[in-house]
Order: sequence, then structure tokens, then C-alpha cells
Amino acid sequence: DNIRIILCEPQGPLNIGSVARAIKGMGINDLWLVNPIEFLNQKETWYMAHGAQDVIQNCRVVENLSQALDGVHFLVGTTHRRRRRRLAEPVTAKQAAIEIASISPQQRVAVLFGREDRGLTNEELQLANKHLIIPAHPEYPVLNIAMSAQVICYELYQAAQNDPLIKWQDFPAYSDE
Repeated sequence: DNIRIILCEPQGPLNIGSVARAIKGMGINDLWLVNPIEFLNQKETWYMAHGAQDVIQNCRVVENLSQALDGVHFLVGTTHRRRRRRLAEPVTAKQAAIEIASISPQQRVAVLFGREDRGLTNEELQLANKHLIIPAHPEYPVLNIAMSAQVICYELYQAAQNDPLIKWQDFPAYSDE
């Protein structure tokens, strides 16, 4: 309940809808959009958010990043580029998720995603308490923003479980009945 997902200047309704669906599937419903393109009146948003329309309806749209960080105690910035000279070494999504799961019961934590075409600026990443990277193949280590949100939120979901080995029969869609 204390985890916020922030998209900084998202550039497409398909990605906004996809992120909403990805985060809801992992139990996160707090989506903030910083200076997004028009998305509410785009059918693509609603199509891609299938089953997560409530996340879109309840998302917060703000003009700048400082507004999106209101009430946030711990910020995790995402990146796929290593910036050793300017910023601390990033941790993996799994490592960050373990830390977020331990902090979020007491404090509001936000995970910040950058623009689809260029990510977060160094200045935006400097606001973060921790930097997160999703290890991927070095020849093409870039994931779509919704894919990144899905991976990170999956790791958060797993880290928050008392028993991460959930059995298939626990899901109604997979029951034998």
C-alpha cells in the first residue's frame, strides 16, 4: 500500500495502459504521471489497461517531478545505463525489492521510471536514495517501460510475500474445479 509508481513524462497511451496493467497484477495501484501526453481520451490506454482501468481512473497527473515526490520518504530511480562517474552503482531489481519490502510498511516508497526514449536525467537520478537496474543481455539491455515495471513489481511482490513459493492451486484461474 505504501509503494508509488511514478512515470516521468510518459510518451504513449499504450505504455501508460500497459504499466497500469502490469503494476495492478502485482498488487500496486498507486500510479503517478509527471507531465504525460494526452492519454485519458485515447482508446489505446484503456485497451492496454485491460482489467486495470481503475488504476488509470485513479492515477494522479502532476506537472513536475517535485509534485510526484510529495509524501515520498524513499525514492528508487530506474536506469539501464551505468553512470559510475556521477552516481552510485545501481542494484538489481531483486536487491532493491528486498530493501523496499522492508521499508514500505513504515514509509512511502516510490519507484521512478524515465522517459521511454531517454530515461531519467542525471539530475533526476540524483534525487533517488537508490538506483535500480534490470540486468539484461549486454547487446541490447533495454526493456520497454511496461516490461520494466512488470519485472520490478514482480520482484516487489515476491519480496513482500512471507512464502514466495505460491502454489498454482492458490489461484482460482488454475484450480482443478
